[in-house]
Amino acid sequence: MASIDEEHRTCDAAVTLAFSVLGKRWNGMIVSALGNGATTFGGLRNAVPGISDAVLSDRLAELTDVGLVVRAVSPGPPVAVSYTLADAGDRLLPILDQLGRWASGNLAANAPSLRD
Repeated sequence: MASIDEEHRTCDAAVTLAFSVLGKRWNGMIVSALGNGATTFGGLRNAVPGISDAVLSDRLAELTDVGLVVRAVSPGPPVAVSYTLADAGDRLLPILDQLGRWASGNLAANAPSLRD
């Protein structure tokens, strides 16, 4: 039977891993935008205002590598690339929503730097 300390370390490691991906700027917004359905790179660029093409490309590659996003290429012509959430990304949507509500209710008032 695992000790409480071991369970806490395991939980902490899992949360740290999750936030190593989700804590990066734009990743939550990209996942949220894909919650509306499959879209193209340009569609995501429009859905996530302020993100550069280079950063969006990097973030999509990362989210694809960790299994949250699926990149699909249709051979065309013309070649078309679309992005959609993987099952893990779909399961993440309600968690992100809950986390956002929790943060708004519990952190915003105590962390002025979050509003800047």
